[in-house]
Amino acid sequence: MNTKDEMYKKLVILGGGESGVGAALLGKKNGYEVFLSDGGALKPKYRQELIDNGIDFEEGQHTAEKILSATEVMKSPGIPEKNEMVKQIRKQGIPVISEIEFAYRFKGNSKIVAITGSNGKSTTTALIYHICETAGLDCALVGNIGYSFAKQVAEDPKAIYVAEISSFQLDDIKEFRPDISVLLNITEDHLDRYDYKFENYVRSKFRIIENQTMNDYFIYCQDDEVIMKHLALLTIHTNPLPFSMKQEVKKGGYIKGDQMMLRIQEERVSMSIYDFALKGKHNNYNTMAAGIAAATLGIRKEKIREAVKNFHSLEHRMEFVAMVRGVEFINDSKATNVNSTWYALESMSKPTVLILGGTDKGNDYSLIEDLVKEKVKAIVCMGVDNKKIIDAFKDIVPVIVEADTAKKAVNAAFKIAVKDDVVLLSPACASFDLFKNYEDRGTQFKDAVKEL
Repeated sequence: MNTKDEMYKKLVILGGGESGVGAALLGKKNGYEVFLSDGGALKPKYRQELIDNGIDFEEGQHTAEKILSATEVMKSPGIPEKNEMVKQIRKQGIPVISEIEFAYRFKGNSKIVAITGSNGKSTTTALIYHICETAGLDCALVGNIGYSFAKQVAEDPKAIYVAEISSFQLDDIKEFRPDISVLLNITEDHLDRYDYKFENYVRSKFRIIENQTMNDYFIYCQDDEVIMKHLALLTIHTNPLPFSMKQEVKKGGYIKGDQMMLRIQEERVSMSIYDFALKGKHNNYNTMAAGIAAATLGIRKEKIREAVKNFHSLEHRMEFVAMVRGVEFINDSKATNVNSTWYALESMSKPTVLILGGTDKGNDYSLIEDLVKEKVKAIVCMGVDNKKIIDAFKDIVPVIVEADTAKKAVNAAFKIAVKDDVVLLSPACASFDLFKNYEDRGTQFKDAVKEL
């Protein structure tokens, strides 16, 4: 056994969610001594997996002596740096890595397509995966989108991993290097985790390319000012493939009129945007990014066209729920920041009753002020503390009501709405004040709509 192996033998995992348990299984499989510690209660299915695999764990506490004896700590992306246990680990100089870093270590010769951005990453990740599947490639959908990357590597390795990556996961990488990285956009989000400094968050997103080489590709939006400004400060060691709706690019992708053009190596793909399954300007960007990634993987243009035409959008992301007495209900619970809500409102063509609110992450509501003025007839605030939203919109929206459950919010919105209106759940906030997560919020919203 070489010294590197010895160095990395005692793995402590902080956080027993999807990524934590996945890393525990991968660690156990590769001969690590694994201890998992969660400050809260574990979900029954995760607890059972740890027991079934003989993995040592604790819940409801963090035992300092056990944790600080680690040679390496894998920290769940949800745990902030200001957590007391994390501070102690840092003080002791114990290396801290993220789950994607750990999974990367054991991926073998597999390729990674990694997607990040403030908005649209789940949709783009799912679309790239759908194109790969349509082309018959041996691939898996992993990362932030719901299935642990580490667990996939441990239990069912694939030739290609299509991974949605958050800034939190990128914060703790060392060697993680995607073959193809995609950066969709950067807008203010999660500033509470970055000392309220936007530039810290921007730097974090750009870590997706820090280990890339000239054998790799970097797909990015040339129309995003924040990306272009930061890119101008960097020397990059990867192959740039920009995409744009404002100008033609030599390599990458662009939309001119109603035609999407992709130019990658010898492959040329053209397609009418009216054939895209995903509608709206923001989804044109997502579709271009996915198309470039697919072409870079060598997928034939017929397969790209076919997949882009028949893709179904994700649950909780601009999801049509029902039409009740002429009122359309849309579940966009995954909109956990103001920019996501901006995109949702931008695609609305009917008078809208907007359900907003939850745990505020340092939101600047002035970003959606113009769209709210133009499209929103009423706001239903669904949160514990709605003062900031009420203050932001009380002078421009005639009707603002408050609700503390999804059912009350849906009933209030339905009372206000008339035939040919839309009730849009697009909260612009995290969900943790009233719900377990954004999925729980979206599901409760859908259940309440079905009861109308």
